[in-house]
Amino acid sequence: MADLSKEYGPKAGALSIGQYCPPLCFELAGKKFDLKMDYGENGGDYTLNFKDDKIVEWTIKGSEPKTAEYKCLKGDDYTYLVTWCVKDPENPEAPSKENLTWVIDKEQGLVTFLRCSKGENQYWPLLIESHWTFGAIREKGKEIKPARHGFSDDMVGTCMQWTYGHELSTVHAYYNTNWYRITYPRDAVRTEQGEAQNSALNDLLKGLPGSDEPTQYVKIKEGMYLVSLTEQNMERYVGDKVGFRSDTLCFLDNYNRFYNVGRGYGTSTMRLPGTPPPEDGAPPREGEIFVMIGAYGKPGDVDEHFFTDPNPYLV
Repeated sequence: MADLSKEYGPKAGALSIGQYCPPLCFELAGKKFDLKMDYGENGGDYTLNFKDDKIVEWTIKGSEPKTAEYKCLKGDDYTYLVTWCVKDPENPEAPSKENLTWVIDKEQGLVTFLRCSKGENQYWPLLIESHWTFGAIREKGKEIKPARHGFSDDMVGTCMQWTYGHELSTVHAYYNTNWYRITYPRDAVRTEQGEAQNSALNDLLKGLPGSDEPTQYVKIKEGMYLVSLTEQNMERYVGDKVGFRSDTLCFLDNYNRFYNVGRGYGTSTMRLPGTPPPEDGAPPREGEIFVMIGAYGKPGDVDEHFFTDPNPYLV
């Protein structure tokens, strides 16, 4: 008799952080949003025109319309996380330099815009920076109210264990309004694959002064937060020793249901099987990381020092 768990377990585990991602949502196809983005770094008039279940056309502050392939997941019945990468039209196969992520909150008529870009830092060209803009959906006959999504300290003091797949869980300690820390569960790992994965991740953290990474927390509504974290210190201190370069991850956390959806964006300099190594002295080949994520949560278990230790990256 076949054991399907043994047959399919390694295949599912190979999906890593994307294993429990829910199916993509296509409900925005055919819809157009006229946005007043009036708080934050990139204020102005925006439009998002979802042509079908793959292509979005957008304009920012009166710019010429651009198109891209988008992906969409739902945080609850009325809240959508939408994201795409901005490609160079003259070299569409090259890794993108920018990712755009939106939280479209139809329940309140509000929108959060997160623009993540590479190449702003002269010392670390793959380092990703985050830029935020908040606004509202213009709708005929409806008044735009003054309240917006915004940065929040509600999550500070919270610890969550997020499970992305049957072999991959992490524990996040949200200890500061601008930082988080990561560790791995105390739960027993049941397979060699999972044990090897946890061991590799823990070895990575040993090469850092601390697991602290810059994080922003945005309150979307009661019980729902957008959490954005970027592995900037990993890039500065570990760099190409890992192959995952300055990944930025954002999670739309639904505390009413204890699950989240999100996306990961960054650069990979890992050599893929079957590809030749770079010539001596040549920089590693750069590939794009762009993955959709889903996870189930439960209260995490960490020692108190995760909330009290000083941040080694700050004076």
